[in-house]
Amino acid sequence: MKQLDEQHAKANRAGRNSLAEAFMAMETADECRALLRDLTTPAELEALVDRWLVAQLIDAGLPYREIHNRTGVSVTTVGRVARFLEMGHGGYRLALQRLQEAPMQEGQNQNGPHKGDR
Repeated sequence: MKQLDEQHAKANRAGRNSLAEAFMAMETADECRALLRDLTTPAELEALVDRWLVAQLIDAGLPYREIHNRTGVSVTTVGRVARFLEMGHGGYRLALQRLQEAPMQEGQNQNGPHKGDR
């Protein structure tokens, strides 16, 4: 991650806030997928999808090695996701809870990402 002086750090915080607002402005999962595809390279999107899948599998109680075998994600990354799930900023946990509480919305797929999303 790049080192930022105070001026650039302030701009970076404003940019993160603006990015969060852009995601919140999306009304459907399809719109959010389009924004993600525009914002990220295929490799970056694949890494995000992998981390989200790992978070779901950890939450379901699967052992790290089983998660690695199912996803191909390194055990180190599985451990990192687990740490953030338990001691991070609360984003993974909140998203998991909200998805468990919410009925399926249009454009969502219970079986995971759509083809072409990775």
